Amino acid sequence: MMRKITMFMAGCLLIVVMAACGAEDAEETSGEETEEVSGESPSEETTDEENTEEAAEVTIDHELGETTLEKNPENVVVLDFGSLDTLDALGVDVGGVPQANVPEYLEQYENSEYENVGGIKEPDFEKIAAMDPGLIIISGRQSDAYEELSDIAPTIYMGVDTEDYWNSFEANVTALAGIFEKEEQAEEELASIKEDIDALQEEASSMDEEALVVLANDGELSAYGAGSRFGIIHDEFGFPQADENIEASTHGQSVSFEYVKEEDPDYLFVIDRGAVVGGETTAREVVENELTERTSAYEKGNIVYLNPNYWYISGGGLQSVPEMAAEAESALAE
Repeated sequence: MMRKITMFMAGCLLIVVMAACGAEDAEETSGEETEEVSGESPSEETTDEENTEEAAEVTIDHELGETTLEKNPENVVVLDFGSLDTLDALGVDVGGVPQANVPEYLEQYENSEYENVGGIKEPDFEKIAAMDPGLIIISGRQSDAYEELSDIAPTIYMGVDTEDYWNSFEANVTALAGIFEKEEQAEEELASIKEDIDALQEEASSMDEEALVVLANDGELSAYGAGSRFGIIHDEFGFPQADENIEASTHGQSVSFEYVKEEDPDYLFVIDRGAVVGGETTAREVVENELTERTSAYEKGNIVYLNPNYWYISGGGLQSVPEMAAEAESALAE
């Protein structure tokens, strides 16, 4: 009898122990399941990584297409001097430039610290590819090479639309600032430049005097009107146009000195191409002749020789545009 009681009690004890173990196992299993649900699942981690990658990229819409690239790219190749001007003003490092034609005010980029990537019209594709650039920046002079350069690295077109100069310039600066996270600095500089240009436009547009813009190239002249390469003088700076019928084109309308005399501008703005491409004569030697000496511009001392580094080689940059405006404004002060 005693033995049966003992066996019965042992059996009950075994049941209690097994039940307790089962409860502990259930609690541990429940704890493990809760931790996995409340934590980040593998798919959620992947999504977060993807979001981080997306946040580090920027897509630029430009005249030649749409380009997606990483922000703050390295080994940047800049074939457009207006963009180099802007990046220099924003304190952005670049890797390569076409050193044969660097404007004087950016001469620091002729240093061996930067790769020489060919000419502004003939890029050195092999050298650019060897640099493994994170970004290539071009403008009109390299537009025909866009596809080939895009095969090397993300390539963006930052040329200025001369028919809408300010808005195009502002958009280019804003795009570059966005790529290199310099938005606040760019916004401040653009606001300052706009204020100066608005003041110049208000003063110039109220004049009765008219202006003519010409490019001098070893004795040959081309005239530029509103909407043309140098039309910013009329479109943004506000100088009334001496000849409303000038054909708007990249290379200007070929004219003679007789034409200049007949138009008789009160202001004659001259850009000396030969001064930056190795011309044989200076614009002053050619322009100031017996015909132009009979114009109001000459008689009033209003023949203004513009800096070709800003106007012909560069232009469209955070440094060149205010300098261009300052040169035009100085004509009114004389």
